[in-house]
Amino acid sequence: MRRMVPHLWYDKEAGEAADFYTKTFKNSSIKSRTTIDNTPSGSVEILTIELEGQEFMMISAGPYFKFTPAASFLVACETKEEVERLWGKLSEGGKALMELAAYPFSEKYGWLEDKYGLSWQLMYSGARKVRRKITPTLMFTGENCGKAEEAMQFYTSIFSDSKVGEITRYGPGLEPDAADGISHGEFTLDGNDYSVMDSAYEHGFTFNEAVSLMVYCDTQEEIDHFWDRLSAVPEAEQCGWLKDRYGLSWQIVPTIMNEMMGDKDPAKSARVTEAFLKMKKFDIAELKKAYEG
Repeated sequence: MRRMVPHLWYDKEAGEAADFYTKTFKNSSIKSRTTIDNTPSGSVEILTIELEGQEFMMISAGPYFKFTPAASFLVACETKEEVERLWGKLSEGGKALMELAAYPFSEKYGWLEDKYGLSWQLMYSGARKVRRKITPTLMFTGENCGKAEEAMQFYTSIFSDSKVGEITRYGPGLEPDAADGISHGEFTLDGNDYSVMDSAYEHGFTFNEAVSLMVYCDTQEEIDHFWDRLSAVPEAEQCGWLKDRYGLSWQIVPTIMNEMMGDKDPAKSARVTEAFLKMKKFDIAELKKAYEG
């Protein structure tokens, strides 16, 4: 399984949010916490957390991006009581997007934004087998509406060990959503589970850099492969970041970067930081040169 991690961008609250999430979800922990200096955002705090088996990267790097429900996290709960407990915790200071209630697809479901603006879908799974507790979910809105199925086919063509799974369509009578639009679709990329949906309502939001998907690569060939196939907005290319044809942000990063940036010698991490800030697509050889001095 390739390491692929949702990346969450906060203004100043990443550390506070990490503490909140790891106290809210069982089987969770903060795995690392570090600070990088001399970036365009000044000194930034970066954390890695794990919630119920799902790893997240989090950064406090300024008020440049705000979360939208275009990217949310679906939590499969084994009991209705678990849904209610998580709703009670996550809704504190937040707001409901779909009230906690019974729906045709689940006896207990709710969609909310927490106090940091991040979206969560909490669902009682009933008798359905749960592959993963927390699943990143992408909602295709505006000009992207109707492209969820196309996107699944596109992404699975790029990553190995990938497939499109179960698809549920809206059917008739649910306008403005088209009958053949996807209300819930599942797909796997290199063993990592994701879900998608179309929404034809006038939401006024779409994907942005507040939530991106980090793809760790062992070789330059892997970086080149993903970069060349995913990047569709040249002006968005910066420091390993890119945007695809749907506006979704990705970070294509070398696996060795974590070791470099976590080095106890601040001079080494400072040289690596200076080097990667000048790059669009990461160059592993150049990063190693900077690291070694």
